[in-house]
Amino acid sequence: MKILVTGASGLVGSALCCRLVRQGLTVLGAVRTLPDKITAGVDYRIVPDLGSETNWSEVLAGVNVVVHCAARMDVMQDTVDDPLMAFREVNVEGTVRLAKQAIDRKLKRFIYISSLKVNGEYTEDYPFTAGDVPMPTAPYSISKWEAEQSLKNIAEGTDLEVVIIRPPLIYGPGVRDNFLLLLKLVKLGLPLPLGAIENRKSLVGLDNLVDLIVTCLNHNAAANQTFLVSDGEDLSTPELLRRMAVAMKRPARLIAIPVPLLVKLAGLLGKEGFAFRLCSSLQADISKTQELLGWSPPVSVDESLQKNTDHFMSL
Repeated sequence: MKILVTGASGLVGSALCCRLVRQGLTVLGAVRTLPDKITAGVDYRIVPDLGSETNWSEVLAGVNVVVHCAARMDVMQDTVDDPLMAFREVNVEGTVRLAKQAIDRKLKRFIYISSLKVNGEYTEDYPFTAGDVPMPTAPYSISKWEAEQSLKNIAEGTDLEVVIIRPPLIYGPGVRDNFLLLLKLVKLGLPLPLGAIENRKSLVGLDNLVDLIVTCLNHNAAANQTFLVSDGEDLSTPELLRRMAVAMKRPARLIAIPVPLLVKLAGLLGKEGFAFRLCSSLQADISKTQELLGWSPPVSVDESLQKNTDHFMSL
């Protein structure tokens, strides 16, 4: 089996390439520039910026399955004038362009890494399920939902099987952004005013997400399905910080400041979005994934956090 992994230098793509090579598969890694750390056994291909004009014809030659990890990623403060247009060009038009050329090449399967935020930005009483009506509200999640719909429409009536995976927050060695900030704060041992937060978050460790992707490469039941994924254990923000601290052998210094006050203080500092993500719940029900594929997360939350923190502490 010959597999094309887009975004092969990213957090998910690079880990997936390593796993596929270990399994003896032929792997092409699409990147914009060669990464500083290359994976032996991966045939890297330089591809221009993902968009409506990208030419994939040479890269797709002989490929059986595409795992599409490349995307314009969500950021807290976007600097472009029209974020939705920018997301659509990469995440929608770029995906459509790749899928159409995959169909022309008679590929078997297209695995699309989407986002749990397609379901919504937060949960209240119940976790999201794969069958819920999507309710994306931000430019990033809207573009991911539009890409999912476009993929299904393009593939209808063809032999291309589309598999959609919606992960929550992904963490692992090399993680950046908000998760990296939390690691830094725990390492410093500073008192954190987050002890009163009572939320529930689904997370997915890199090894668990990669394992599900590999399962979906040729599992018959995965064809034309949408799956949610997580570590199978949801944590509150204070519990996540405590688990990080244990993995680092550091104390977790959490102060219980009432959430309304915390949010108000964050607003004064221009950090409303960050506070919302820390305080809100976002849960995924992975029962469909488990039942249809016979899959369960092979790595526990504590094991994944230990691997992540070991890498972080070694930097």
